[in-house]
Amino acid sequence: MMPQQPKSLAAWLAFLGQADIPVLKYTARELERLCADEVLLNARGIANVVTDDPLMTVKLLRYMQTHKHRNQKYELVDVKEALLMMGLDAFFREVPAMPIAEDILHGHIEALVQLLHTVRRAQRSAHYAFDWALRLHDLHAEEVHVSALLYHVAEMLMWCFNPGQMLEIQKLQAADPTLRSAEVQKQVLGFTGLELQRQLTIEWKLPELLLNLMDPAQTNTARVRNVKLAANLARHSAQGWDNDALSDDYREIAALLRMEPDKVAALVKPAPAIV
Repeated sequence: MMPQQPKSLAAWLAFLGQADIPVLKYTARELERLCADEVLLNARGIANVVTDDPLMTVKLLRYMQTHKHRNQKYELVDVKEALLMMGLDAFFREVPAMPIAEDILHGHIEALVQLLHTVRRAQRSAHYAFDWALRLHDLHAEEVHVSALLYHVAEMLMWCFNPGQMLEIQKLQAADPTLRSAEVQKQVLGFTGLELQRQLTIEWKLPELLLNLMDPAQTNTARVRNVKLAANLARHSAQGWDNDALSDDYREIAALLRMEPDKVAALVKPAPAIV
């Protein structure tokens, strides 16, 4: 897949800066369906598909930042606004839904499973964060949504392009749960995932909120707390709704939303299936 695997943070940044970011197979299929139906073909429908896939979202945002209009005075984080600005024909022509992540990882099924798990957590945390932003009357709820979706985008890209070392990191941590993620990443990759995420955010001019999430001085701001708590809830609930960490999550989310913890639990838990 790669003629020579990058060996440093700078080399990975250079590689990813030139890489054709893959998208999920479901995304490609849905966009093809919308493109073929003039009734369904509109910016809102396409934006809904794009923002359900963190890889497609970052692919579009990166394209928009490298093809900015001269009169564009601010960074685009609203996907629907980006689509309206560039036009739907240009979107399908310039940001095609390919290559397909499932095809790239065809020979690395374990890595594909981990990528899809990470994407699923991102989708859920983005859903939570957007809902809470609306409840908090955040005037930039879309930036909160996109930031939650892209909170772990560096990890997703590494699953796509560096499955071997990512699986090695996972196995080392499974063998010794006391190991800190950053230490294992440094040992295997030579840098941490946080360092890669930070540099990608800066170089690709991703939403400023993503940088704030990595800034200790911003820890107590409502928007940072929103995204981090949404990510925590998505991670812990993925292990089952009886996970011990969820009670702390409910309490912290309750403080953010000024609700009672039991009301938060009722708000975020899926409705029981009707038998």
